[in-house]
Amino acid sequence: MSEKKMNSSRRHHLKSLILSIGAGWLEQEKKDLVAAKAAYMSENCPTPSMSGDQAALMEACKKLHALLDKVDEERYDLESKVGKADKEIQDLKIKVVDLAGVKKPALKRVRLSADAMLKALLGSKHTVNMDLRANLKQVKKEVKEETVDAGDWRKNVEDKADRKKMFETT
Repeated sequence: MSEKKMNSSRRHHLKSLILSIGAGWLEQEKKDLVAAKAAYMSENCPTPSMSGDQAALMEACKKLHALLDKVDEERYDLESKVGKADKEIQDLKIKVVDLAGVKKPALKRVRLSADAMLKALLGSKHTVNMDLRANLKQVKKEVKEETVDAGDWRKNVEDKADRKKMFETT
């Protein structure tokens, strides 16, 4: 069963329909929020009565200030708890990273001579020669002249046979 592609006018119509439904939901949410706020205010904050003398009004103001102080203390306590929790979360994140360790990338083999490495590290200004063999002294070997008699080979074999017998007897 082949699926037909939606043409652009149909797609546009569906998008506008979805947007209009979403806009309606947002409006309804705003109305519900205003109604909930009004219900909360009427339940928790009755309208103050302004009738009476100045002493009664002063007493009402003192009560309101006491309530404000209480709310401010609660807000401060909650902010400090949240700050402590955030700090603890950060510490735990750091510990997790420390425990996991840093993953080392796979190293590639690079064929560089020692001179090329020093040039890369020290820059092109420093030309250090790492040819260590150039700094060594040259020592001339003395050639020993071996006196080899090109005599009778049988005599050599007999001498060796005597040595062999000497080792066998011990």
